[in-house]
Amino acid sequence: MEIRYFREYSNHLHRFMEHKIIGTDGIMCYVFPCQNGRYFEWEDRGMFDLVNILIEQGHIQFCTVDSIDVETISAHGHDADRFLRHEQWVSYIMEELIPSSLRNAKLPLDSKCMTTGCSLGAYHALNLFLRFPDRFNKVLGMSGLYDIELYFGTLQNEITYLNNPVMYLANMPMDHPYIKKYNKGQIILSVGQGSYEDLCKETLRRVSTIFKEKGIDAWCDFWGYDVHHDWCWWQLMLQYFLPQMV
Repeated sequence: MEIRYFREYSNHLHRFMEHKIIGTDGIMCYVFPCQNGRYFEWEDRGMFDLVNILIEQGHIQFCTVDSIDVETISAHGHDADRFLRHEQWVSYIMEELIPSSLRNAKLPLDSKCMTTGCSLGAYHALNLFLRFPDRFNKVLGMSGLYDIELYFGTLQNEITYLNNPVMYLANMPMDHPYIKKYNKGQIILSVGQGSYEDLCKETLRRVSTIFKEKGIDAWCDFWGYDVHHDWCWWQLMLQYFLPQMV
């Protein structure tokens, strides 16, 4: 399994950002770490080793995204500044990281890509899939929190609206062109019903209801009451779902 490290300057964030590309062929999948996590988190947790056969067979390759949650969602500063910074991070991903990683992977710059993540990483994965369906056509979210209003503080503006899937999905018109684009792709969201999964389970139920109301095809899978919010279960989820997506 080939792993390449990159450190590149971001004009959107005015700092150097790091990422790794794992694998050499197949669809590019952007991996988002858990809250405050780093680009090497999935590698440290052995996630790629579990799906190594899919990587070696050229079905999929991964780009590990570095988060700036400590400056945005997890920060305690001015709410407007935090979420403006978050949107700058989104611009970094869409306008800098993705073109750079596709070039380095020798993939066409208009390639359709995938997103994935666990916990808050699943939120990032779904949010970007939903906001940019011309770029992403697959998403795998594990134990995600898809209503992040509790992180907004007192702030309610266009940026917070655009980054809260429960909110903008609920208001999406039934004839919105994005719905057809979603249905040409693949959405898999899973959650356990055990320890520390209550909020994630609740928001997935809400998202699942909205999907059904809007006619959006999605597999929202609720695992057992012994399945808790931890890596041992996300490892099993990855091994179960990913072969059905590539």
